[in-house]
This record gives sequence, structure tokens and C-alpha cells, in this order.
Amino acid sequence: MIYKSYLVEKNIEQIKGKFVLFYGENFGMQNDFKEIIRNIDSGIEIIKFDQDEIIKNIEYFFKEVLNFSLFEKKKIYFINNSNDKILPIIEEIEKKIDQQKIYLFSNLLEKKSKLRNYFEKSSQHAIVPCYLDNEISFKNIIQKKLKDFKGLSPEIINLIIENCNYDRVKLNNELNKISLFFEDKNLKKKEIKSLLNIEVHDDFNALRDVAIKGDITNTNRLLNNSVIEADKSTYYLASINQRFSKLHSICEIQKDKNIERALNDIKPPIFWKEKPVFLEQLKKWNIGSINEIQNDIYNLEIKIKTTSIIDKNIIIKKLIVDICNLANAS
Repeated sequence: MIYKSYLVEKNIEQIKGKFVLFYGENFGMQNDFKEIIRNIDSGIEIIKFDQDEIIKNIEYFFKEVLNFSLFEKKKIYFINNSNDKILPIIEEIEKKIDQQKIYLFSNLLEKKSKLRNYFEKSSQHAIVPCYLDNEISFKNIIQKKLKDFKGLSPEIINLIIENCNYDRVKLNNELNKISLFFEDKNLKKKEIKSLLNIEVHDDFNALRDVAIKGDITNTNRLLNNSVIEADKSTYYLASINQRFSKLHSICEIQKDKNIERALNDIKPPIFWKEKPVFLEQLKKWNIGSINEIQNDIYNLEIKIKTTSIIDKNIIIKKLIVDICNLANAS
């Protein structure tokens, strides 16, 4: 049986099945569901398994789940990284359990997935799709978590949303930072911008964007004027890679559509003010060149993490120049 995620977030106890499958690319939402489940009863013991761990030792898993005592704490089970390989085990054990409850967590499952189909058609089990958030769901999360704070304006909400780029894991981290920082429960825009490091991010993102567009003049100007901090090198690489991942996804969609329709259909959605930048960048890149630069980024990240005697500042600047040159060569 299929349950809507937003309804389950409001009341997870509406799910009556002994087996519940959460699937989708929204790992932040899945983490929130795990936290909600933990808070149902403080006396519950959570036992975690990974699917591969279960497959390697099925007997241990069966023994753990099926051998329980009325005098023990109530247990519930999390099975992470689930896919179709776990289905035969579920089909076997479901006939033998009574009071136990098992939650499975999966990445995005295609419509033809046997595991997904099994849970969707079952009247005994529950399935909850965890799709990516949108602006409305992000606003609801922010308003709920900061409802006791003064000064929560639409402008501050938009600042937080833009900084998180519809990543719920990052959103929760930023909201925790805000809650701890503003002990007086009085939000101030200037301090939030500083706390989220938005100005530094904006400077580098501007440099990143002109380089990806192949704008040599502005790339050189911003390289000279922007502060590239060595200890933020992994952030810079992640920011660049994130943009190329988005461009890659748009190129995939564009196979059957024009650029503007592809931009409108991409999930999570692109802010309207960023669409002109994406349009300019898409003119310079294709899937092949994107794969090439993402491979370079991957190798640089390994080099930065494994080699101590390197100038990270120079590496990042050289990458920016290489991106600009490759954009003009494409």
C-alpha cells in the first residue's frame, strides 16, 4: 500500500504494516523518518542492518529477528541500502514474524523494481516514496523548525533555501546551526548570512559560473579579486561538481525536449533567476565534455585528500582556468 510522504511525516503511526519501505533520492527525508521512528517510544531498541550484511549471513539475521523474549525491550529493525536482492528474504521472514516491525530504506527504485512492486501491491505492507523537496516543502520545514524565533521573514527563508539548494540534509544542518547560534530566538539577516557563509559562497559561485560559461574576461577578473581559501578546497570542488551534475541531468532530459523545457522539468527545480546562467552554460557543454571535467574533479579530490604537500589554492585556480578553456573548446 502506498502512503504519501507528507502525510506520514505528520503521523507515522497511521502505517499499520509490519514491513515499511522508504525509497527515493531524498535521503534527508529518509533520515527525518528514521528520527521520527526513534521518537515514537524511548523504550524501543533500534537494530540496524545493511542489506549486504544480511545476505552474507542470513541465518544471523533470522535468529536476531525471530528469537525475541517478552522480557526484552521492544525492537524494531532498519535495513539500509535495500534493493531487489532483499525481496526473497522478506518473503520468507514475513510468514514467521508477529510483533516485530522492519523498516527498509532504499535509493530510487524504478517502476520495474520487484521490491517496489511487491510493496505497492501488498495490502499488508507499506511503501513511502521519498521524492525530492520543492520550495513549498522547504518553506514548511523552515517555518516549523523556526516557529519560536522572531524575525523569520520571507527574505530570510529564501536565503536559507538558496543556500541549501533543495538538499534536506544540508537544510537540517543549517537549521541546527541557526537554532544554536540565535539563543535569544531573535533572527537577524546579516548574522544569518555570516553564519551560512553566503557571501563567500556567492563570490566563488560567481567565479564558477563565468568559468563554466567560458567568459575569459570575467573569469580572469574574478580570479584576481576573489579570495580562494585552501581549507575550503573540498567545498569548491563540490560546488563545481554539483553544477556540472545539474548540467548533465539537463542534457539527459534535453534529448527529447528543447533546452527551456528541460530546464523547467528538472528536479529539484532551478530558481528562475538562475535559468539564464544555465542557458548560457548549456550552450558550451555536452555530456561528453561534462564527463571529462567531472573525472578531473574526482581525481583532484583524491589528490587533495591523500597528498599533504600541495598548494590547494593553485589547484583550484588551475581547475577554474581549465574549465573556462574547455568551455571554449567544446
